[in-house]
Amino acid sequence: MTAEPGRDTGADGQDAHRVAAEALDAVRAAADAAQLEAVRALYLGRGDGRLTVFRRGLGKLADADARRALGQTVNTLTERVSDAIDERRAELEVAARAQQDATEALDLTWPPRPLRRGRLNPVTLAAREIRRIFGQIGYIAVAGPEVEYDRYNFTLVNQPPGHPARDAHDTFYVDDSRLLRTHTSPVQIRSMLVRGAPQRVIVPGKAYRRDYDASHLPMFHQVEGLCIDEGIAVSDLKGTLEFFVRSFFAADARVRWRPHNFPFTEPSLELELACVSCDGSGCTLCKHSGWLELLGCGMVHPAVLRNGGIDPERYSGFAFGMGIERAAMLAYDISDMRLLYENDVRFLRPVS
Repeated sequence: MTAEPGRDTGADGQDAHRVAAEALDAVRAAADAAQLEAVRALYLGRGDGRLTVFRRGLGKLADADARRALGQTVNTLTERVSDAIDERRAELEVAARAQQDATEALDLTWPPRPLRRGRLNPVTLAAREIRRIFGQIGYIAVAGPEVEYDRYNFTLVNQPPGHPARDAHDTFYVDDSRLLRTHTSPVQIRSMLVRGAPQRVIVPGKAYRRDYDASHLPMFHQVEGLCIDEGIAVSDLKGTLEFFVRSFFAADARVRWRPHNFPFTEPSLELELACVSCDGSGCTLCKHSGWLELLGCGMVHPAVLRNGGIDPERYSGFAFGMGIERAAMLAYDISDMRLLYENDVRFLRPVS
């Protein structure tokens, strides 16, 4: 077969332009994706494609200019055929979708697939329930700054300079006078200065300490509670917190009170809950004691009342502090606090 005058030819005498024209005709004639793929392999296949073989003949051309011209032509034709294949593939996909829409009935009454919805973290669930329970008995939720002054965080809640709680290995200091609050107790002072007496408030919020293990985190959530009025006694404290425990955990939840020592309350108490795992018989969760520490509390120290601008001769009050993560772990039987923040959706599913 003789090449036409003026055409670029390969070493075997094939006319590159004629082969490309055949390829474009075959692309237009392809009726489906399988035929189109066969055309691509026939003309553009690596090694033995009808256009590809022209590149192998370039080395047999002695004339450098002729070799360069033929190489450029083959590259241009190959790109043109490849673009035509892509366009034809898109046309076939559109036609296939149109045919599917025309032949398949659409049943609008058929129920859709269920949506995959987000789920609330146990800490969020616990915080909402705590706010609901205390809201039933007249407590309002208030907030305060997380970057707090040393004076509010320590001094005004009866933790003077030199107190162990101020140590740098426990506290994230910003500078000499500011820190990330180590508890929500400074909001007690701020609330007393703003609202005076009487008042009933809870303070849900974040606190920060240098600690990280199975039961402690560097950032955690607390809820502080404060009740101030005339004639408030320890019996009011016990009644309020026992109501909360039996509303949050179970109506028959068993509690016990133990003496303790906190600088901002006098007297001070700890509330313990019968182990939610073994019901008090002893297990690894409660370290075989049968009881789990839930919160610390006590009657507000007279010095703290004075620091908040309230006369301790007329008013008395109680305060308590509780870790929300701790409450969530006990309520949902979670053994490691770090699970609450590892973003594993498999962990969240059974809780909510």
